[in-house]
Amino acid sequence: MKKISVNKTAIVIGATGLIGSNVVTLLAEAEHVGRVVVITRRAVEYNSEKVENHVIDFDHLSDHEELFAGDILFSCLGTTLGQAGSIAAQRVVDLDYQFTAARIAFEQGVSHYLLVSSSGADQRSLSAYLKMKGELEAKVQGLAFAHISILQPSLLLGEREQSRRAEGWASKVLPIICKLPMLRRYRPINGAKVAQKMVLLSQAPKLPFERFSLDQVFPKTP
Repeated sequence: MKKISVNKTAIVIGATGLIGSNVVTLLAEAEHVGRVVVITRRAVEYNSEKVENHVIDFDHLSDHEELFAGDILFSCLGTTLGQAGSIAAQRVVDLDYQFTAARIAFEQGVSHYLLVSSSGADQRSLSAYLKMKGELEAKVQGLAFAHISILQPSLLLGEREQSRRAEGWASKVLPIICKLPMLRRYRPINGAKVAQKMVLLSQAPKLPFERFSLDQVFPKTP
């Protein structure tokens, strides 16, 4: 059995979101991680000596390259069209910030990159959202990380700091619609379950590249 290092440094971006916040909580208790570097745009307090929070301006990620020196990067960053205000502004967060962080992390020696993408991500999609997610997937695959793990959940369920009215409606309707076999990969999933899978994958990645659709990783109804 492959021995798991217990001194790894994990870096998390998007730590104030639904999945990212759960990832940090799990990493604080994870035996294979000795240090958790949380990079945010506003201060967050954590009740763990393992977790350190660094507040930066994401428009100037390159000024903070030293923060991305470690072993594992969890890329959980994302916003909505409503929060961003425009597709162009959403692309800055969901594509530009994430790829810049991935590139810097690779240059700083990170070996395992884990990304929260989206079910249906495709750089040829007519959907602006799915297109930017697909573009990001394609761009990070061009970086020679030793391991890349991409997870493609659909609608995320769970407690958020900011409620989303459309998602609240969809969370009631989609579980019924998505009982159809051809729609299983689009059914809602609890964000905590996605975080649990990401942390599990970070313990001992098996392949250089892995992409997990919802129906492959979470076969049971949430």
